Amino acid sequence: MAGRRLVGPLTLSLMALLALVVLAAGVGSVQLGPAEVLAATGRGLEASLRDLVGLAPAAEVSALDPGRRVADTIVWQIRLPRVALAALVGAALALAGAGFQGVFRNPLADPYLLGAASGAGFAASLVMVAGGTLGLMGNFSVPLAAFVGASATVLVVVSLARRGWTLPVVPMVLAGVVVGSCLAAGTSFVLLAAREQAAGILTWLLGSLAFASWERVGSVLPLVLVAAVALLSAARALDVLQLGESAAAQLGVPVEALKLTVVAAGTLATAAAVSVAGVIGFVGLVVPHAVRLALGPDHRRLVPIAALWGAGFMVLADLVARTVIAPAELPVGVVTALVGAPFFLMLLRRGSAA
Repeated sequence: MAGRRLVGPLTLSLMALLALVVLAAGVGSVQLGPAEVLAATGRGLEASLRDLVGLAPAAEVSALDPGRRVADTIVWQIRLPRVALAALVGAALALAGAGFQGVFRNPLADPYLLGAASGAGFAASLVMVAGGTLGLMGNFSVPLAAFVGASATVLVVVSLARRGWTLPVVPMVLAGVVVGSCLAAGTSFVLLAAREQAAGILTWLLGSLAFASWERVGSVLPLVLVAAVALLSAARALDVLQLGESAAAQLGVPVEALKLTVVAAGTLATAAAVSVAGVIGFVGLVVPHAVRLALGPDHRRLVPIAALWGAGFMVLADLVARTVIAPAELPVGVVTALVGAPFFLMLLRRGSAA
């Protein structure tokens, strides 16, 4: 029964996401229609597959007309990597938000609750400052530092909160707040001390997909898939956990193992997203709420639909960020905050009125 109820929303959500991807890949300083986007995507995919298996190109680039070459370059090399990365980041944050809200049984929980954002920001800012003097500013140095910083921060929080073989929720949240505040203060100190790099650090902290590439998509995709599989496998247990930890344990749910699994999967997804896009707020907080309002609290539907809606939300937010004041570009985190904050306040007002 649950599977049949999932097929319809899942199919509609996937179709809407694909339509948004085609739209976003066609909008920019050079406008391209859906047919041109799909054709350029097909040619780019064919060329990539031929390179992968060592086959000769299907046609010489010189044989292509200039318009076709321009469309191929714009779609396959510039816009689609950015759109794909936006979709992965949105899906990762929405997955993490759905998992954390379920395991903490609190609708205010978000992917950054345990300090992942603060840890990533502190580590990334240190590398940005050190990179100018030590030659560390490679293509993946900042993403790697952010990923390690986010993961290490949550590991420290879990270690501080652990009581023997149990992981109580309240100490874990409190430890996350304290550790996150300390690291945020450290990031503020770095911003003040390194004035030359302050603009770059601030841009990263506000979220940006300007440096998207297929290499970054490839580095994030496996991590998001692992987190998604883990959270989907825990969906039924998360439903039972909403009855309370004692009741869930009596019904056979391994509560402590479930908490560790969801926290680890959510942290993996969050760290992957932050490492390539910076700190982007409200996606993991608002999207699971919207899905819950539309489809109910069943995590077997909530988790996969939240991933698709989160991907679509980020694709739209990034489209607005790069076009609304073109040729300049807004940090995508500003767009998600401008949309997410009023939406969340509306939810709070609706809840208090009920």
